[in-house]
Amino acid sequence: QVQLVESGGGLVQAGGSLRLSCLASERTFSSYAMGWFRQAPGKEREFVARISLSGGSRNYARSVTGRFTISRDNAKNTVYLQMNSLKPEDTAVYYCAAGWISSATQNGVDVWGKGTLVTVSS
Repeated sequence: QVQLVESGGGLVQAGGSLRLSCLASERTFSSYAMGWFRQAPGKEREFVARISLSGGSRNYARSVTGRFTISRDNAKNTVYLQMNSLKPEDTAVYYCAAGWISSATQNGVDVWGKGTLVTVSS
């Protein structure tokens, strides 16, 4: 089964940018839809963004639309999340996910990464 490792988290000031990366362990990466979810302190994990197998279809949570961009490079087995205009409320652990990705449920996720912490200071 594919394994996912996130990187790129850290501390950033409000208004700043970060790019998260998620490296998959296998070439079967291209057969998975991919997504990013996040969990803020004391809150449930929530959907952030999704990208289709080919990268041709992308969906975002309303709270990040226009600020975050998800992309993938199947040749590098990597999915990215470019985060711009960051706000303190974006502070969370960000998780990479593979499988059937939906904003409505997390039950279709086959594989989760361990997460990377993003902290946005005001």
